[in-house]
Parts: sequence; C-alpha cells; structure tokens
Amino acid sequence: VSGGAYGGFSDFDSHSGMFSYLSYRDPNLMKTVANYDGTVDFLKSLDIEGEELTKSIIGTMGDLDAYQLPDAKGYTALMRHLLKVKDDERQQRREEVLGTTQKDFRAFGETLEAARGPEAKVVAVCSPEAAAAAQKEAPELEFKVTSVM
Repeated sequence: VSGGAYGGFSDFDSHSGMFSYLSYRDPNLMKTVANYDGTVDFLKSLDIEGEELTKSIIGTMGDLDAYQLPDAKGYTALMRHLLKVKDDERQQRREEVLGTTQKDFRAFGETLEAARGPEAKVVAVCSPEAAAAAQKEAPELEFKVTSVM
C-alpha cells in the first residue's frame, strides 16, 4: 500500500438507488476522485471477454453468496426481512450476474454517465490539511468543510 489508499471499492444500494465510490486511508484524494470520474469512459470502452470476464463474474458471485459467521447470517437475515428482499429477487440477481457480458459493462458506463451531474457529490472524511489541498486543487467542486471533532 506504499503511497496509495488502503483500499477502494464501489457500492450500489438497490433499495435507495445510491451508487458510491469509496476509498479509505487515501493520501491522494483528488487523484482518486479523478480515477472515479474516469470510470464512465473506462467502462464505455472496455474490452472484457473470456477468462477476465469469467473472473469478474466469479468474484461478484463470491460477494453475493459469501460465507458468513452466525452473527453475520443473523444480521443479513434481519436486513432482508426488514427490506422485504425475497429469495426470487436474490436468485434473479444471481442469474443476471451469471449472464453478464461486455455489453453490460458498457451499458453500466452509460448509466453512470447519465447519473453524474449537478446532483453528484464528492464527500471526504479527511484531515484539515487534505481538505485545504483539495479545495485549492479543485475549487470547482465547491467543497464545504465541516469539522466533526
């Protein structure tokens, strides 16, 4: 992790419709924001087939049906109950993942492009120094700094 974030990922909440990019312990805030902004063009021009596509599908299936310890199973069951997530919905999602093609990656890029705009927000929990540097580097993002401690 020399010189970079400890981790990064994206998340889609199918119940709220919110899509998020996240990184943590990231010393390169604006570089990471630029990478996330580049996702649309990357996906729209992506050539992914064969083994690479299969690995992506397997990784996603592993996330959908990951092994859970009993406490996590209980929490997951509670959330599915509260959100009224049915088994047939979960099975449909599995089938959609298993049927993913290059065309789906490109369509996702189009969807992300349609979603970014004035409503899209950049939010960072960071040091005051990192916030000041981000404001200086990208004033167009109009960062609002809020101290939480």
